[in-house]
Amino acid sequence: MSEERQALENLLEENRVFEPSSEFTAQANAGPDIYGTADDDWLGFWQEQALSRISWFTEPTEVLDDSNPPFYKWFADGELNLAYNCLDRHLDTQGDKVAYHWIGEPGDTRTITYRQLYEEVCRFANALTSLGVERGDRVAIYLGMVPELPVAMLACARIGAVHSVVFAGFSADALADRIDDAEAKVIITSDGGWRRGSVVPLKAAADVAASRCPTIEHIVTVKRTDSEVTMTEGRDVWYHDLVADQPATSQPAVLGAEDLLYILYTSGTTGKPKGIIHTQGGYLTGATTTHHYVFDLKPDDVYWCAADIGWVTGHSYIVYGPLANGATGVMYEGAPNFPDFDRLWQIIDEYQVTIFYTAPTAIRAFMKWGDEYPAAHDLSSLRLLGTVGEPINPEAWMWYHEHIGGERCPIVDTWWQTETGGIMISPLPGAVATKPGSATRPFPGLEANVVD
Repeated sequence: MSEERQALENLLEENRVFEPSSEFTAQANAGPDIYGTADDDWLGFWQEQALSRISWFTEPTEVLDDSNPPFYKWFADGELNLAYNCLDRHLDTQGDKVAYHWIGEPGDTRTITYRQLYEEVCRFANALTSLGVERGDRVAIYLGMVPELPVAMLACARIGAVHSVVFAGFSADALADRIDDAEAKVIITSDGGWRRGSVVPLKAAADVAASRCPTIEHIVTVKRTDSEVTMTEGRDVWYHDLVADQPATSQPAVLGAEDLLYILYTSGTTGKPKGIIHTQGGYLTGATTTHHYVFDLKPDDVYWCAADIGWVTGHSYIVYGPLANGATGVMYEGAPNFPDFDRLWQIIDEYQVTIFYTAPTAIRAFMKWGDEYPAAHDLSSLRLLGTVGEPINPEAWMWYHEHIGGERCPIVDTWWQTETGGIMISPLPGAVATKPGSATRPFPGLEANVVD
């Protein structure tokens, strides 16, 4: 029997079910009745989410325009700005709240409040404008997990430019393919990035890619590793020099709900990478709503999605969803096993993380490294766990449940993909029983069909 067949047989025979505790259910953001409410009026459900979770410059009068399938339009006559929703609207009530606890691989750290993030985004938005970047222009972002990555994304969103984040582990050729397809005019990169104690030469790769892409006018380079890099006069500029004299305020562009927000390319493992596009209003509605309900987000949570922003999980559940919801997040630059196998558990312990979201592949690696590493740290702050990116086998689910969640944390097994932009299938903690290896049921307001 093939491994795939055996895995399927194991899932079909899995009968362990974990009901939510009465304590968790009592404080959960959603109860079982949310499904019936959404089923009774699914368009009304999404309209309510859009109007209650998003600050609109012009509120939409129509939820869904389905007149030209399959090109559906959500909230098409509404106007908004995602950077405004992620930053500006929080300043009066929680400007001093931590937006990100950032941990660099070498051990350097930053604590960034919403006000500080707003000011950095405004400075870089003004800097991009000074380079001639305009509404609708494409900007390629080729950075590791450093604070300048969400800053760059939000700066693009603020002025109406379209960002295309390229995973920093990709080669110069892969970067060039994506730049060329998007017709980007600016690359944002760094001199290098840290990975397991070594420097990854990102600027050198960006130089190679730019030599193949005639649309590139500028390369903005963040100084991260103090590596020697080549700076081409007239084209290249240091990030710190560019933002130094820029104002810490800027007006957000008024954008239509169907205006383009970003392009994100599929991995290319099964063919030519495909550029997936997401627009403004529908995307933010989905990201904020799913983030609120699936992760049962509370104002005092410390939330850590341990994905890379170079993938859609990072776009929706490190940047746009959490920031629009006013969450405090954790960003870690390095590998989970550097400098030792307990790096992630050390961070959870130190920052008192309450929600942790990672991939089954990582969980299986944690299992292989040994139970003693999480056992050496206090993980009692955790109250919710999540998985993303692939199916999780019951053995890994149970290890996660026992050794990381202390047999008390609900596990939300989330199914979705780059094309959807947000979680489609997942248990809602407190409302749905969880089962090892099962993503359970569609999110409220969605319907799933299995087709051959």
